[in-house]
Amino acid sequence: METIILKDRITNAMSDEEFLWFCQENKDLRIERNSKLEIVLMSPTNVFSGKINTEILRQLSNWNFEEEKGEVFDSSTGFTLPDRSVLSPDASWVSSEKWESLSEGDQYRFAPLCPEFVIEIMSKTDHLEELQKKMKIWIANGATLGWLLDPSKKITHIYRPDGSVEKITGFDKEIKGEGLLDGFILDLSLIKV
Repeated sequence: METIILKDRITNAMSDEEFLWFCQENKDLRIERNSKLEIVLMSPTNVFSGKINTEILRQLSNWNFEEEKGEVFDSSTGFTLPDRSVLSPDASWVSSEKWESLSEGDQYRFAPLCPEFVIEIMSKTDHLEELQKKMKIWIANGATLGWLLDPSKKITHIYRPDGSVEKITGFDKEIKGEGLLDGFILDLSLIKV
């Protein structure tokens, strides 16, 4: 995915409220903010990636519906991380305990929390190094599990808080959730590539 980083004093000086307004006024853009408070513009998701994302969200939502342990979010959801960046994973999960600790006002903003579980999906225009950095940012800010899926190469990278990264090759497998996600199974064979 092609990205543009806006590096000017006006956008970098936006308050959290101004940044939220900026995103709401530009809904057709995918917008994030890094820890330097620079605004990052990304191209919209292509249809193929959207299809993959929908299947992943379906499986995660089905598990969550049965378990009733938390909330599932799609790629349009932004989270304000402890390092002040505002990022949007392709799919994420937040425990009920963490979600319910937010005020109602915070639930209607870019929630000031890091999801416990994040999934990023690599498109053909993404750069692996950039997504690997993003996964490390998620983990450094409190995610307890992160999956980076590369559908074109059929590789999944599993990120954990201890800094380890496990690489799984092939989409003929199931990946199992860990910790708070115990019981969640992502059937990669259902992701048609």
